[in-house]
Amino acid sequence: MSDDEYVYDEDRGEWMTAADLAAKRAAESSIEVRDAVGNLLADGDQVTLIKDLDVKGAGQTLKRGTLIKSIRLTGDPQEIDCKFDGIKGLVLRAEFVRKR
Repeated sequence: MSDDEYVYDEDRGEWMTAADLAAKRAAESSIEVRDAVGNLLADGDQVTLIKDLDVKGAGQTLKRGTLIKSIRLTGDPQEIDCKFDGIKGLVLRAEFVRKR
């Protein structure tokens, strides 16, 4: 299907271009992830921890104020995927971080 073709949008009951329909569906499926103070988070953002967190399985505690670089959104509005030295597969709750 090319972007010039018109398709029928059953939700709105009208015809629209395929590109417009694809953009509408992408906007509907996007999930907003917000930090502890309500800032909108996006892939690649840097965040700071707002409290000490014990990391299960790593035997390590991440201290308040620790900078986490280059986060990734997981599709869950409450979780973010992070990289941190010595810890693989670190997933943090958005309520424990603040956007930098």
